[in-house]
Amino acid sequence: DWWRFARSLHAAGFRAGDLVHNTFSYHFTPAGFMTEGAARKIGCAVFPAGVGQTEMQVQAIADLKPTGYIGTPSFLKLIVEKGDELKTDISCLTKAMVGGEYVPPALRAAMAERRLSVMQCYATADLGLLAYESRGPDGKVCEGMIVDEGILVEIVRPGTGDPVAA
Repeated sequence: DWWRFARSLHAAGFRAGDLVHNTFSYHFTPAGFMTEGAARKIGCAVFPAGVGQTEMQVQAIADLKPTGYIGTPSFLKLIVEKGDELKTDISCLTKAMVGGEYVPPALRAAMAERRLSVMQCYATADLGLLAYESRGPDGKVCEGMIVDEGILVEIVRPGTGDPVAA
């Protein structure tokens, strides 16, 4: 788990034995590889779906019955809408780790109505995972994100580089 995504996936409910539908790109950006390595590290099997071809994505989900989704929130929304349009059952998806874009509260709520839990992470191609969401004891998404334990953060004053107080 070179890019440290395993903790974010675990926080989102991914567990050994899950089949994961990974829609992050496997070309031009490393997100597909970065998240696949983490999913495999925690014992998940991964279907490397990549992006595009929404109808084929829906059919693959219906046929393979993955429990998890990895990708952007907007593509998750497109897949769910296409599944509805095609009258295809993709209710096997129960958890999602999304990144790369803002997660609108309305999208999270709409997915929750489908019993699909959506958690987000923040990462870069250069540094890997930087932060991720988690749930509290009440099951609700905690406010803010956890800075990954493998990251050291120093906050400095813009323009000077002087460290700010703790």
